[in-house]
This record gives sequence, structure tokens and C-alpha cells, in this order.
Amino acid sequence: MEIPEMSEDANLNPPPMPEDANLNTPAMKWKTPFHVFLKDVRLVFKLDELGSEIASIALPAALALTADPIASLVDTAFIGHIGPVELAAVGVSIAVFNQVSRIAIFPLVSITTSFVAEEDTIRTMSIEEESENLEKAFPVKSEMKELIPSIDTEKAISSVSETKKTNMSSLKAGKRNIPSASSALIIGGVLGLLQTILLIFSAKPVLGFMGVKSDSPMLKSARQYLVLRSLGAPAVLLSLAMQGIFRGLKDTKTPLYATVAGDATNIILDPIFIYVLHMGVSGAAIAHVISQYLISLILLWRLMKKVDVLPPSFKELQFSRFLKNGFMLLGRVIAATICVTLAASMAAHHGPISMAAFQICLQIWMTTSLLADGLAVAGQAILASAFARKDYEKAMATVSRVLQLSVVLGLFLTVGIWIGLQFGWRVFTKDLNVVKLIHIGIPFVAATQPINSLAFVFDGINFGASDFAYAAYSMIIVAIISIPCLFLLSSSHGFVGIWIALTIYMSIRALAGFGRLGAARGPWNFLRG
Repeated sequence: MEIPEMSEDANLNPPPMPEDANLNTPAMKWKTPFHVFLKDVRLVFKLDELGSEIASIALPAALALTADPIASLVDTAFIGHIGPVELAAVGVSIAVFNQVSRIAIFPLVSITTSFVAEEDTIRTMSIEEESENLEKAFPVKSEMKELIPSIDTEKAISSVSETKKTNMSSLKAGKRNIPSASSALIIGGVLGLLQTILLIFSAKPVLGFMGVKSDSPMLKSARQYLVLRSLGAPAVLLSLAMQGIFRGLKDTKTPLYATVAGDATNIILDPIFIYVLHMGVSGAAIAHVISQYLISLILLWRLMKKVDVLPPSFKELQFSRFLKNGFMLLGRVIAATICVTLAASMAAHHGPISMAAFQICLQIWMTTSLLADGLAVAGQAILASAFARKDYEKAMATVSRVLQLSVVLGLFLTVGIWIGLQFGWRVFTKDLNVVKLIHIGIPFVAATQPINSLAFVFDGINFGASDFAYAAYSMIIVAIISIPCLFLLSSSHGFVGIWIALTIYMSIRALAGFGRLGAARGPWNFLRG
């Protein structure tokens, strides 16, 4: 029996299909940019297959993402009771460390998640296709039973069956050979060492740029904390790289368990080092470093059970692919970092009281906003797999669902922060001047939550579509508009002006994220039908 061969042209140019054919393209054509918010909106809370997949990824990811800022909030609370000067000093140091880490690791994590998801999906598809081909071989074996001795036939069928079982077992439980995972670990380790060296030798000038001058009462504590905290940079960057790998594998529970274990250690060690051993801000930094190395070791131990950490050959590593997309996202994250770092610097220039209040508000602002990053991670991982399979119907459904959920989450956070901060400020400080400024910042922190949620989720959507170039260029434009606003409003309205400028920054960022999808350009061209 001869099977007719199909030419490559037949695959590239299939015959026209009827309009009601079952294609992997959206069932509804792109009507307006706001159609994405309204598509299947009645299903927003439904735990169907897509809803369950989003929840299984987003909830652990959100908890893991917020665990570290919560640990920083605990540091802030403990140090706040030492005094406002120490609180302001640590606030500047945390801002510097987090922003430098973000510059180094954010492009790596984002790219790793997409690349690992794509590679793992392609690997899964290959094994599934091989198993399907083996299944098709069974009827052929049966037809040839008359021509082949019975024992040989049984052996052949048994061999096919065993091969199929081996493939499926490998798919479910076997170690994965994912070159992008190995590449991410190497790059993360190198960047961590470079960050440690950079911060140790440039701590004083960097703090000076942030407004902590040589005659500032904050300098000693700020420098002490920053230098000690920088010793944990290799662990931070390695653990974040590994989190990117786990996200690509759609496993966000493992990073959650590791992060909770590490941050619980940090919370336990904080009062011991700060108060019992009288180490002050140095004790807080050492406790945080220990917790980061614990997180990194747990993640590495679990990762080695799932992935071949060392690739079969050096040639399989994908440094060029990482660098090509990484440099684009590096420009993006530098632009985003400049805006937040300048805001902290402006607050520091207004004095320790302003910086202390800004630090508390900023930590709460970022911690709660990162809950939306859980949805962004889910959207990115699912979209990367959907695009690899060319399943555009699922891609569109995922985009609509995560955006709708982000709006709901943002509104929920607005109410929670407004109520919580009215009564919870005592946890952070007893200084009445700091408290007065905190109450001024509360409306901005609360009201911007829906905007922040949308901005973070749009980032995940663009990364899931591997639209790294647009993500980079749009953020640079956002920074070009936002930075002058920050300078002008800070000088004219002080503490309030800084928060107005940050609100403008996040609003433009959300609009930029919507721009590509709303116009149905780039990877979203399929929406035009």
C-alpha cells in the first residue's frame, strides 16, 4: 500500500477552508482594541481548563514574587524601630540593590521563561508525534500478520508498544535536556559575581548619586547595609534565573516553597541579629544574605531532578540567542529602573523623613503590585506554549482572561491598601513626621493598583509572544516622557509631586503595553484575520 507524498508547498499553502472550519485561529475577528477586555468576560472567574491552568501557575507565582518584598517589609519594620535615620539609610540601600539586580536579572528571567516554555513544548510535541506515528503502525502490522511469522509479529508489536510507553514515561518523568536552562544558569552566576564586585567597590559614589552625601547621617548605615547585602547577589541572580526556568516549565510551586523557606529564615534571624546580637542594620543585611543562599540551594537541588543542568555539549548553549534579546530588554529595564531610582533619589534629597516615608510607601506599592506579576507569569508561560503550537485561539483566550483578572485584582488591592494602611502604619514607624507623609502617599499607593496590574500583565503578554523589541522600545519612550515629569513635579510639589510623577509613569506604561495588542501588529497580526 503506497501512501501518497505531500509536497512542502502543500503544507505551506493549504487549500481554502470553509468559514466554519475548525482552525486554531480566533473564532471572532478583531473588532476594536477593547474587544480583548470584553471577550468571554462572563467566564472571568470560571475554573475551566484555561482558568485552572492560569490559577495553578499564577497563585504560587504571585505568592513567591511577593515573599521577598514582604521579607524586605519585615526588615523595614524591624529597622524602623531603631530610628528614622537608619530606616532611611536602609531604604536607599535596598532601592540601589534591587534596581541593580533588576537590571542584571530581569532580561534573563523574562527570556528564560519564554525560551524554556517554547523548547519544552516543542520537545513534548516531538514525543507526542512520535507516539502517534507508532500508533499508526499497529494496523500495518496487523495487515502484514499473514506475511510475517506470528512470533515476529508479536515481537514487533510489543517493541512498538514498549517504545511508546518509554516515550510517554520520558515525557512525564524524565530529565529534560533544555539548552536555554543551562545557558540561563551560567549567565546568572556570572552576572551575580559582577554585581557583587560592582556594589562593593562603588557603594559610596552610588549612594552619593542617590542623595546620601559624605556629610549625611545616613551614609554609614547605608554603606554598611549595601556592601553586606551585595555578598548575596550571586545567590539572588542564580535563584531568579532558576525561577525563570521553573516558570517556563509551568512549575511555580517549587519556587514558592523555596522562597517561603528562605524568607521565613530571614524573618527568624532578623530580631536575633538586630537586637539580641546588637548588630543593627548589619544584622538585617546578613540575615537576608543567608536566606538568599538557602533559596538558591533548594531551587538547584529541585532543578537537578528535572533538567540536565549540564548540556551534552558546549555548542548546545544559546548565548547568542540570549544576548540578542537580552540587550533589547536590558535597554527596557534600564529605562524602567531609572524612573523608580530617580524617584527614590528625589525623596532622599528632601531629607531622611521624606525618604523614610517614601521607602515605606514604595515597598507596599511594589509588594502589592507584584501580585499582578503572578498573572503576568501565567500569561507568559501559557502564551509561549500556545504560540509554539500555533494555537492562536488559546492565545487570544489567555490574553483576555489574564487582563480581565488583572483589573479585578487591581480593584481589590485598591480597597485593601486603603483600609489596611489607615490602621497599619504603626507597624513601620512611630515617628509622627514620617507618619504624616505616609498618609499623604496612601491615596497614590492605593489608587494606582489597577493601573499597575494592567502594566505588569501587559509585560507578560508581550514577553509570551516573544515581542521583546516592542517591549524595549516602548519602555524607552515611556521613560523619556516620565523622567522630565519626575524632575518638574518633584521640585514644584515635593513628596506629592514624586507620587504624581510615578502615577503618570505607570499610566503611560500600561497604555504602551496595550498599544501593540490593540493595533494587532507584530505577533498579533493573526487578529486581523
